[in-house]
Amino acid sequence: MKNKHSLLAALALTIGVSTLSSCQKTKVTEKDGIEFTYIKEGSEKAPNGQFLLYNLEIATASDSVIYTTLDQPFPGYLMANDSLTPQNGMDEIFLNLKKGDSIFFKSTAKIIFNGNFPEFLKEDDLLSVKLGAFDIKTDSAMQAYYMEVMMAEQAKSAERAKVLIVEEGKKIEEYAAQKGLKVQKTENGLYYVIEKEGTGEATTPGTTMYVNYAGYLLDGTLFDTSWPEIAKANNAFNEGRPYEPLPVNVGMGQVIPGWDEGLMLLKKGSKAKFLIPSPLAYGESGAGALIPANSILVFDVEVTDVQK
Repeated sequence: MKNKHSLLAALALTIGVSTLSSCQKTKVTEKDGIEFTYIKEGSEKAPNGQFLLYNLEIATASDSVIYTTLDQPFPGYLMANDSLTPQNGMDEIFLNLKKGDSIFFKSTAKIIFNGNFPEFLKEDDLLSVKLGAFDIKTDSAMQAYYMEVMMAEQAKSAERAKVLIVEEGKKIEEYAAQKGLKVQKTENGLYYVIEKEGTGEATTPGTTMYVNYAGYLLDGTLFDTSWPEIAKANNAFNEGRPYEPLPVNVGMGQVIPGWDEGLMLLKKGSKAKFLIPSPLAYGESGAGALIPANSILVFDVEVTDVQK
């Protein structure tokens, strides 16, 4: 990222509390009574409507970091608005931030998170906060910066995906060997077994396929199925949902890449098993509570009908 060094420099905050000198300015918020110290004080206030960029780190009393913007592709930011009224002490600190400010303070989890603190914390747990504002951007400059950061992040994600395809391919091959599966592999890294050949013309992009399926994690955990008997066998049956083939407009990006590619190999009546590495499934984001990030997925599929 272009501004990597400036982001790190902004966290000159990472110096220990023991290095703070008595000449540094300390203030107390009117609300909540948060006592905060300026390690460095800036002078430039963001004009109304412009964006102030900052980095934030929150750590426990034992210096275990529980949140930092440096782990995120994009720093923290807020739009300057002098008409806003602070509702609590944290608001006071953030709404009065200036470019160049480097601030340190300690307070309780209840105050820092305004009552919505993580479950692993107690409301009176003492936390330390390091906050540094490092840039001001207009709306157009902010949009350009966002696009630059997102493009850089997409490039990094693509590189990580290449590595994962190889690493997870080895796990899939081990799994296939253990299960006695004679898998084939596409150039993109999808593993598959065609258990029953279908009939009819070769599938082309835009074809609508009706597909029954059961999806599992590599450890055998069922996360979804269109077959009611499989749902019942896995204590996952839901009376409120229809159990029927899923219509898929193949090759049009309506489903995960592993499905789009795998279904192109099938015809009406085909039965197959897809073993999908995470970059061809739900990737680094996962999907809800049932599919964690970077999950290899196993699907049993059956094409019940095809419409050109």
